[in-house]
Amino acid sequence: MTPKIFEPLTLRGLTVEGRAWVAPMCQYSCRPTEPGFVTDWHLAHLMSFATGGAPMVLTEATAVTNDGRISPWDAGLWEDQHVPGWHRIVELLHSVGTPVAVQLSHAGRKSSTYPPFAEGRGSVPVEEGGWETVGPSAVPFGRYATPRELSVAEIEGIVAAFAQAARRAVTCGFDAVEIHGAHGYLLAQFLSPLANQRTDAYGGSDEGRMRLVVEVVEAVRAVLPERVPLLVRLSATDWSEEVPGGVEGDLERTVALARRLEEAGADFLDISSGGNVPAPAIPVGPGYQTRFAQAVKQAVSIPVGTVGMITEPRQAEHVLATGQADVVSLARAAMADPRWWHRAARHLGHDLPWVPQYARVVDAQVY
Repeated sequence: MTPKIFEPLTLRGLTVEGRAWVAPMCQYSCRPTEPGFVTDWHLAHLMSFATGGAPMVLTEATAVTNDGRISPWDAGLWEDQHVPGWHRIVELLHSVGTPVAVQLSHAGRKSSTYPPFAEGRGSVPVEEGGWETVGPSAVPFGRYATPRELSVAEIEGIVAAFAQAARRAVTCGFDAVEIHGAHGYLLAQFLSPLANQRTDAYGGSDEGRMRLVVEVVEAVRAVLPERVPLLVRLSATDWSEEVPGGVEGDLERTVALARRLEEAGADFLDISSGGNVPAPAIPVGPGYQTRFAQAVKQAVSIPVGTVGMITEPRQAEHVLATGQADVVSLARAAMADPRWWHRAARHLGHDLPWVPQYARVVDAQVY
């Protein structure tokens, strides 16, 4: 029998030949003098997974507006000039048979920040290349700069920006599009009562707080060809129960939102957690987020993915075999071992072909 990890999954017109995917990982490697333009680093980073047997690769968070970047060093797709760089990367991954999806994002109040390996911390000042941040309300994230509250007209413009970036993604040749609604970035900010204190149609209730992400999903689905699947990443919880002023019921709200997003045209839900609380108490351990994916999976009919400290092939196989999720995504494990999939194949008794340039490694039995 084929291990679950290597079973195909079909989403609309795309069939992915495996269920252990590469999760989006920000590289903070664009040049601030060339905002949003990907470099050879991005090509080498993503291609390493394709040559290692990954059945599906997702890009890092890719901004739909200039001021939606997490940092001045982040990738973008807010203008047509960004298309050639991404197209080059997509074509190279396609040359070895690997599909690739773009993750579209707006960082909101968590934009204009220093990368994690920089000397600075928190918000980048305007005089150092930063910019004014925006959010659902004028509520800062921890010690970050206080964002400016978005007007309704500006919110409508962001919905349009997601749709326009999705059109460019199709031009780039991406096989799927993921909307980043997790980790405390703009769409997740609108979903959270901690960050969203609006009283208009985009706040005030669970229904109002869901409105923006639903509108983005509907707008993006409307511009994508029928064959191109639409993925959505969500944080199932912000782990805020123990924080002063925190809220309960995150998972229940996420399940309700998942049903709405399925109706709105989402083809796949990518379940993670956290992002709207600066220092949450998270009981981290192997597979600590799979229960969230399982809860969402039980509520919808579309496939659901999970992520978070899934590092070993047999662990990943167990998550899939026991029905906790339809897909597992790897980040740190993939970076530590870009040939993870060939190691998994050997451990699980599966024949996974190498790219021709590396085929002789099989004879050496490296794994």
